[in-house]
Amino acid sequence: MKVILVTGSNRGIGKETIRQLARVGHKTILTGRNADHVRDAQDDLAAEGVITDAFACDVRDEAQVRKLVQYVDERYGKLDVLVNNAGIFLDGSDSTKADIDIIRQTFDTNVLGPYRMIEVLLPLLRKSGDARIINLSSGMGGLTEMDGGYPGYRISKTALNAVTRIFANDLAKDKISVNSVCPGWVKTDMGGERATREVEQGAETIVWLATTEKPPTGKFLRDKKEIPW
Repeated sequence: MKVILVTGSNRGIGKETIRQLARVGHKTILTGRNADHVRDAQDDLAAEGVITDAFACDVRDEAQVRKLVQYVDERYGKLDVLVNNAGIFLDGSDSTKADIDIIRQTFDTNVLGPYRMIEVLLPLLRKSGDARIINLSSGMGGLTEMDGGYPGYRISKTALNAVTRIFANDLAKDKISVNSVCPGWVKTDMGGERATREVEQGAETIVWLATTEKPPTGKFLRDKKEIPW
């Protein structure tokens, strides 16, 4: 069974990913920036019979991230799968009236957060022998499908896809797969009730990449199929 850490997993797609992976016996680590919300999510899953480890960590906070790394190292001694799921969507639809501070904050969470997690967890991932890094992106960041509006979110996901491509290349020698996933428009706090996909569908490709015998690398995937960058 694998040791799997999912950032931002106290709700939504991240929580569902933890649920599906823990149910089949993987050792999961649920994280989120609010300690109370992390504890509540862990308790909710336990009430369903789903047992997961949990640790409060804000991916923007270097000190908190390093405490998380120390915890994983001392408890498990390695990490098999890192799912960079934590993300925010704060800006509006009019790019001509964008708030630069909102764009900066979004970039810090959605791009630098995953980059930081990869960087500091790499020694533990290298101990796996079959490590995987899964970055939660969006079709809104795909250049092929790029439209107007929501500049902070779009730019951050385009940049996250670049992070995926760069690390997929640089970590190939370590046999660590790195992929981006577009979960689609999912009914979560971020996606809203009008979204067309259930949370189980949103988590499906993530779970597949985490567990399949021979995952691809350097790809952008939706519904287990490659899509254009």
